[in-house]
Amino acid sequence: MGQLEESTTLTLDFTKLENMKGVIPVAVQNVDTKEVILVAYTNEFAMKESFAKRKLILWSTSRNKLWFKGETSGETFDLLEAYVNCEQNSLVYVVRPCRGGICHTKNRNGEPRNCYYRKIDFDTLALTFVDP
Repeated sequence: MGQLEESTTLTLDFTKLENMKGVIPVAVQNVDTKEVILVAYTNEFAMKESFAKRKLILWSTSRNKLWFKGETSGETFDLLEAYVNCEQNSLVYVVRPCRGGICHTKNRNGEPRNCYYRKIDFDTLALTFVDP
């Protein structure tokens, strides 16, 4: 795993959206636990593919292509519902995991975890693992 994923230092990327046109954020929520398990991006094409297949399909901003979540890891998700916000510039996808977790990182037991596995200390900005 990379240094960024395993670090306890807060290093936010506030420049990520500067040059991204045609995409909107998608919060992905587990229907069973109600946890937000991922925030990613979609464009119109990826959204329509996801709706048509009822699977979690996103747009990879780093690879600039369709991202069939779980295609390589096997951690796939059924898309159950989709919601749009008041300004119609972000979505919430409600999903059910077909197998396990969602993140490309694993906990110390080798199990996939949700992408939000570190908590920020408000005073020190240090990160603490909640699923080590």
